[in-house]
Amino acid sequence: MMLETSDHPELVPHPVDEARYPSLDGKGVIITGGASGIGMYLVAAFCAQGARVGFIDIDGQAAERVAGVCETATGNRPAFAVADLRDIEALRGAVDTLRETCGPVQALVNNAGNDDRLPAAEVTPDYWDDRMAVNLRHQFFAAQALFDDLESTGGAIVNMGSTSWMQGAAGLIAYTTAKSAVQGMTKSLARELGPRGIRVNAIAPGWILTERQVSRAKAIYADKFDDYLTRQCLKSFLLPPDVARMTLFLAADDSRMITSQTFVVDGGVT
Repeated sequence: MMLETSDHPELVPHPVDEARYPSLDGKGVIITGGASGIGMYLVAAFCAQGARVGFIDIDGQAAERVAGVCETATGNRPAFAVADLRDIEALRGAVDTLRETCGPVQALVNNAGNDDRLPAAEVTPDYWDDRMAVNLRHQFFAAQALFDDLESTGGAIVNMGSTSWMQGAAGLIAYTTAKSAVQGMTKSLARELGPRGIRVNAIAPGWILTERQVSRAKAIYADKFDDYLTRQCLKSFLLPPDVARMTLFLAADDSRMITSQTFVVDGGVT
């Protein structure tokens, strides 16, 4: 079965409205990588909760589109800042800009990442360092920039990992290394920031059906989504709102005594 975007209305950004979290209403939330993939669903989900949402992305045109779609869907227009998260000074500047609009910040969602594939034999030192910068380094420095805000609000950090490293996925050596490190970083940050009242958790999604992944299925993976589905305990494709629902819970006060954990959202593959 070939996957088609038109077969899945869930691939159009829309609010996640199954549960309401009053503790998020009016609260500041910053999301990295909010203009595509899972990130744009996270932006829509938090907007629907009434949060003051700001997101960072490298693609200003896509960010403008997502802001408009979210405003139409929820009546709550998110702010955004354009920055390359590999540039830590640019990241800090974007956080400062969004803090002025959305702050004080109660939740940071470290979502940005990229899972481009490259065989291990072709990995160079420059490629390795770039993948660490794209998938890991910015998560720590975004969190560091918001320690004081999050302490003042009793807030939460949600780091986006992946199940790919748990499965030893081939062709993704730099990505899986970075994403496995997210779990260690999450636990250490939770231990250090706990006395300041800050919760730190991670989410490890499985193979989420985003527009990018649908395009890949057509061009590269052919029927591999169906093969992956046979490995899931639950026989439904994983969609971005499935990750957004878990993220909302971990950012809200409903999870006030949950920290240092990684929550797998993969339909039961791992």
